[in-house]
Amino acid sequence: MECNDNQSPDLRQILGKITPLSANFQQRLQEQLLTEHYPQRHCLLRPGEIAKRIYFIRQGFLRAFSIDRNGRETTSRFFSQGELMTCIHSFFNQQPAEEYIQVLNASTLQSLSWNKLNSFYADFPESNLVGRILLQKHYTQSEKHHITMRIFNPVERYQALLSLYPKIEQQTTQTNIASYLGLSRETLSRMKSRLIRARQNMNASEIYLNQAALKVGQ
Repeated sequence: MECNDNQSPDLRQILGKITPLSANFQQRLQEQLLTEHYPQRHCLLRPGEIAKRIYFIRQGFLRAFSIDRNGRETTSRFFSQGELMTCIHSFFNQQPAEEYIQVLNASTLQSLSWNKLNSFYADFPESNLVGRILLQKHYTQSEKHHITMRIFNPVERYQALLSLYPKIEQQTTQTNIASYLGLSRETLSRMKSRLIRARQNMNASEIYLNQAALKVGQ
């Protein structure tokens, strides 16, 4: 998949919205930012490997997941266009990862290595503000996800996921969605069927009320 530069977000633009970037910062970023295209199902990271790069998604959709001893996959996070992505623990501590990061559909990613990112922190004061803001955003989203999974019922969790990723039904499998929600695929299918029936009944009720109102007005 080719990246459309006119439509896809660019990391330099995103960072510039957080704080003004010096000309030297922008020049260094342009020189060191690596842009690569990855095919569907490509695995960026596996358990035991150390995350060497932090990625910005210009185009595409990815997930983080783990596999237990029984071979069951559990999706812990989805990543979409305009988001930063890495295995936080592995990348910042340079320790082995415990999860996979997989490309779900053809993606265009920009990335920086761990060493180059740290050179930005050392050489450019604005990097520290940018890094702090981005980490705050990450941990806020992570906390919201944990609260959603702990407090919300399955329907609310599904609706929250659709609110966050409106096109997710076209971007990944029902199995991945179900594992993220903590449900079996069969339970997710039944729940979606109930939601569709409820929506149809609601639409039918609205049509009936509108027709009744028209008759009263005649």
